Amino acid sequence: MDNRLALFDEGMVRSLNATGRMQTIQCVWVYERPVDMEGVRRFHRNFGYGMAGRRIERSPLPFGRYRWVATPGPASPLEVNETPIPREDLNDWIDFRSQIHVDAEEGPGWHIAVQPLDDGSTAVCVVGTHCLGDGVGAALAVWAAVIDNKIDIGYPAPYSRRTGRAIAADLRDTVRELPQAARAAAKLVKLVREGAKNAPAGAGGSTPAPRKKPTGPDEPVLVPWTSVWIDPALWEERAHALGGNTYALLAGFAARLGERLDRRGPDGSVTLMIAKADRGDKDYRANAMSLTNVKVDPTPVTKDLSAVRAAVREALKTNEETPNPLLDVLPLVPLLPRKAVRLLADSIVGANDLPVTCSNIGVMPEALTSVDGTPADFTVFRGVDQGLTRHFLELSGGQLVVVSVLVGGKINIGVEAYKPGAENSKALLRELVADTLAEFELTGEIR
Repeated sequence: MDNRLALFDEGMVRSLNATGRMQTIQCVWVYERPVDMEGVRRFHRNFGYGMAGRRIERSPLPFGRYRWVATPGPASPLEVNETPIPREDLNDWIDFRSQIHVDAEEGPGWHIAVQPLDDGSTAVCVVGTHCLGDGVGAALAVWAAVIDNKIDIGYPAPYSRRTGRAIAADLRDTVRELPQAARAAAKLVKLVREGAKNAPAGAGGSTPAPRKKPTGPDEPVLVPWTSVWIDPALWEERAHALGGNTYALLAGFAARLGERLDRRGPDGSVTLMIAKADRGDKDYRANAMSLTNVKVDPTPVTKDLSAVRAAVREALKTNEETPNPLLDVLPLVPLLPRKAVRLLADSIVGANDLPVTCSNIGVMPEALTSVDGTPADFTVFRGVDQGLTRHFLELSGGQLVVVSVLVGGKINIGVEAYKPGAENSKALLRELVADTLAEFELTGEIR
């Protein structure tokens, strides 16, 4: 089998290595009682298979393609903390766990911990690198572990290739793919020229204002986050009342949050970067998705979602018919220096537009809530960055991520936000989320 990473996945790994960051998926289950530890231990033993039972092995050549190798079984020991912590400290513990290192190359690619709380409840947390799997991939790994399905993809063992043979094989692959890389280089030159030609007009007839250079010492930053649980019937009712659908309501909510956090472009619109899953059967790409940008006017969305619905539908259709042209230059990724890979990644996601990441993972099986064999009282799925610093966030214009999933009979919307130069706290973000929901006549449980 061809165990090389997909070019999109390899681009993600190389771009994250260039910045020193790591993007992760965090799943948290809270039981309003002690958990069945034997069930959690079984889940821990089962988790290290399929996409979670692998790691990345580099080529001996700096320009050689990265490859998947099998590392089945637990990536690290199950961490069981015996001392309860106050219930009000749960979110701080979730933050703490989110920053414990994961690495798809050196390992561990994921870790699991159990934490009792002083009111008799229990939290279970899994954190895994996005380089092993995206949100849907993480959900599939959890589901497989819960139902005792130990998937064997068929990857070779680590270091099973002798160095000499690996060098020869990777050289042959590189030479065979040089024509594809040449076409990618020509495409890149064309895109750069078109970008330079169109730059003076920009979006809305003007170019974005230059971002201020950060001042003062750099320091690590935990981006504030919150989660809200909403009744699916209420969500659907409001979506239809506003002339939209459930995805249009999520997009409108994200755009309105973007406006409140000053993420409007020169033309007054908010750019939503929508991730659409396209994972097929036995599709083991780490990140099986397409990315498309949608410009949304946030002003009318609380009264009318019809324009948002049409814009999202048209953008997704256009993306299927004419994918992002920058994806055509991905064959260059193994040949580019780190800085160039990072710039290419920023261009693909539209980093200059202050995009708002907006993702709807969809409906997840009820089994995903049952890490000890029984359903948790509530479940959190969210994306988290490790290694973020204040200077990085200010230079990139801050961050806003909105992710929705229907699991356990509730819609869970996770929001992460950082605004440069402003006070950034969980309390203020909860207030912002509550106020924005109220504009859509929505209510939910915010934690």
